[in-house]
Amino acid sequence: MVLGIGFGLRRIRWMAPESDASVLKLGVNVLFPALILDTILGNPLLARPSVLWFPPLLAFLVIALSMLLVALLLAPFKLPRATVGAAVVTAGVQNFGYMVIPLVEALFDRETLGLLFVHNLGVEIGMWSLGVWVLTRGSGGAFWKRLLSGPPVAILCSLLLNLLHANEWFPVFVRKSLHMLGQASIPLALLLTGATIYDQVRDRQEGRSHYGALTMALVARVALLPLLILAIARWVPMEEPLRKILVLQGAMPAAMMPVVICRLFQGDSRMSVQIILLSTAISLFTIPFWIKAGLWWIAL
Repeated sequence: MVLGIGFGLRRIRWMAPESDASVLKLGVNVLFPALILDTILGNPLLARPSVLWFPPLLAFLVIALSMLLVALLLAPFKLPRATVGAAVVTAGVQNFGYMVIPLVEALFDRETLGLLFVHNLGVEIGMWSLGVWVLTRGSGGAFWKRLLSGPPVAILCSLLLNLLHANEWFPVFVRKSLHMLGQASIPLALLLTGATIYDQVRDRQEGRSHYGALTMALVARVALLPLLILAIARWVPMEEPLRKILVLQGAMPAAMMPVVICRLFQGDSRMSVQIILLSTAISLFTIPFWIKAGLWWIAL
């Protein structure tokens, strides 16, 4: 519903495209880091060293396996390099932020949400390293600079502060301010995402559509990759909260960020947008199924 409101606000020009850059900077560099700090500080689950390295590593491996599976499925189509790269990066990265965070808050607890942010650090690294490599074959420059944005830095700083028991000595007004700012991050991001979807629906780009490859990428994202991720959640030894996170990650559609990466590194942004929009629409029906099936599969 919030996505739909953003879609409508753009249509009536209450959210003008000229403001997108400022709103995005506000969300990525202020509101989202505040949500991360508010969730991780005082989180007892994240005080154990084993929890700090394994979730990002597992997330990176899931992204690598997902991109490899999509690449193998698309190999017979003989697509242009820019198109196959965009499809691999977009279909291979599940939505790990603005759609899954509200679901974790609704279904589980604060400790699991904090663990999701640690897990997401591995997704960010995989997306900006393997994703850029797929699009550029190694000629994309210093992608590590992209990792120095607000959320990854906030995750690392929050984990360090949590190990130092900052929740016990942080002033109360600071914690309350972080909480207020953090609660604004997801609604604002969903409104902006809805407005972006309106732009993509309105702007009909010219060019050939690769319907067979698009269909295969969608099948991979909403059907095959959930099976892969649920298999990992079932048979790889891990903490129960991390299993829950993998169940939700497997149910997610394609992430929104890959379209930005495609535009930065000359990928086929049209293919990327098509995968994002269609997988998001399909996921309205598949998300409940995969969550229900996944929680049953891992015996929760």
